Amino acid sequence: MTALIVGLVLIGFAIFSCIPGFLGWWNDILAFLRGAVPVMFAFIGLLAVFIGIADIKDRREARKEEEAETKAGAQKKD
Repeated sequence: MTALIVGLVLIGFAIFSCIPGFLGWWNDILAFLRGAVPVMFAFIGLLAVFIGIADIKDRREARKEEEAETKAGAQKKD
């Protein structure tokens, strides 16, 4: 329960600090977001490449298993 309350307070403060005028942090937040977006896109792109490589490997392995099952099924019929 304490973690929920602390989380809600922190979210409230984050929203309050983003409102232009009260703390004067709006320009700093925008500067941070402008700098963070390209870095975030680079990490997301890198993650997508790793997921794509893993997907290709999984498909290749699944194809090999299907071929092995087909060969084993053909040998049992003979």
